[in-house]
Amino acid sequence: MRDTDNPDPLVPEQTSTGVWPYVGVGCMTAVIGFFGTAMISVLVAKLVGVATGCTADAETGAPCNWLTWAVRGGILGMVCLPSFLIWRMRQSRTAHTNSE
Repeated sequence: MRDTDNPDPLVPEQTSTGVWPYVGVGCMTAVIGFFGTAMISVLVAKLVGVATGCTADAETGAPCNWLTWAVRGGILGMVCLPSFLIWRMRQSRTAHTNSE
């Protein structure tokens, strides 16, 4: 009987060469990219509001049109971050495959 929970430390692990690592990286970074760049774009909205003289909400301090800025920035990050990371992943795997 083989112990699959504790693999031999002397045998190097093989990573999957299929599509699933790309799907995992893409899904995780899409969520991170959306919320991360949405927060950054709200900060940009705050700076643009100060520069244009738009007064922020007195009760919450939310800048003018913050939702528009957040959605547009979030969509940009949701597309750009996974695209960049998958592109780098493919480059790394291609370089590794070509070196063998």
